Amino acid sequence: MASEVVDLFTELAALPSPPGEERAVADVVIGYLRALGLSVDEDDAGPKVGSNIGNVYCRLEATDGGKPIFLCAHLDTVPPEGPIEPVIEDGVVRNAAGTILGADNKSAVAAMLEGARRVLAENRPHGGIELLFTPKEEVGLLGAAAFDLDRLHARLGYVYDQAAPIGDVILGAPYSRAMQVRFHGRAAHSGMYPEEGRSAIAAAARAISDLRLGRVDEETTANVGVIQGGTAGNIIPEWCTLDAEARSHDERKLEELVQEMVDVFSFAAGLEDCEVETKVSKSYKGYRFKPDDTVVRIASAALARSGYEPTYGLSGGAADANIFNERGLACLNLANGMQDIHTPEERITVADLEGMVEVTLALVDAARDADT
Repeated sequence: MASEVVDLFTELAALPSPPGEERAVADVVIGYLRALGLSVDEDDAGPKVGSNIGNVYCRLEATDGGKPIFLCAHLDTVPPEGPIEPVIEDGVVRNAAGTILGADNKSAVAAMLEGARRVLAENRPHGGIELLFTPKEEVGLLGAAAFDLDRLHARLGYVYDQAAPIGDVILGAPYSRAMQVRFHGRAAHSGMYPEEGRSAIAAAARAISDLRLGRVDEETTANVGVIQGGTAGNIIPEWCTLDAEARSHDERKLEELVQEMVDVFSFAAGLEDCEVETKVSKSYKGYRFKPDDTVVRIASAALARSGYEPTYGLSGGAADANIFNERGLACLNLANGMQDIHTPEERITVADLEGMVEVTLALVDAARDADT
């Protein structure tokens, strides 16, 4: 028989919730919390971030001393490319229909909700627990960025948003910059008057070939993810746009790499007698914890109590934790056993779903026992 957290996860996973369309999942979460007798609030972030929901917030009042904590998970997934039919095979939950499962991040949602239910059912003493469920994380951490963090009583928090074995503690995430680049050439008939044209696509291609892409060094990566241009095969393309990004755990390295990329775009445009406009914007700010920071010590104690050996590392990706840390809170990302996220092979074991419920309860206990 499936446990309650597995039943809840499969119910949530079966509901498609691409960024901006999280309503069905949010309604299940809100209904679940209200059935526990808790007051739930949904803020007005939806229209601001382009979603049909706002941030869903719930607070369990403290019953004991210790530190209050908040737990956060996002309700959106990358867009599924087909139906979602969660099945359990040999202790593993996967999608039988050939697209994503949505373990990222509904496995965290389920573990946090079941943890809250257990706290109430067992009258487990705690120093205060806040639950936050956000929209549109997958497309830029938008829900978390729109949430009024002054509403949180806790200054320490946790997200479960790392696809790695339970026990991995993410001490740092990178800084990131996004680049929107537009090359402007001159249109001409490619067969009759090719000399009069200036190919924006040729300029973009030259630039891409000269960029340092992929893993630049152990702390730094760069990518060109989208390129668009041209109107027809017999017209020299007047316009070409591309979307690029750079990330690094070292902010100085990031700024130097971004400037290098901007210079490459300009140089390539000049060689092809084109013009270029490059817009650079901050995607998110990085952070770094030490193993003896309070938020890390609580997590390490909770993992050990739950039978997991804590290990420490860095992530190349971002999570809602980036937003909270940038704004002065201490929020740690914990791995929760998700595998092959964002792919048709995405899966999570029943043992890991149940294990993260125990980790959630242990976080509550460890925070209660922490020095105030």
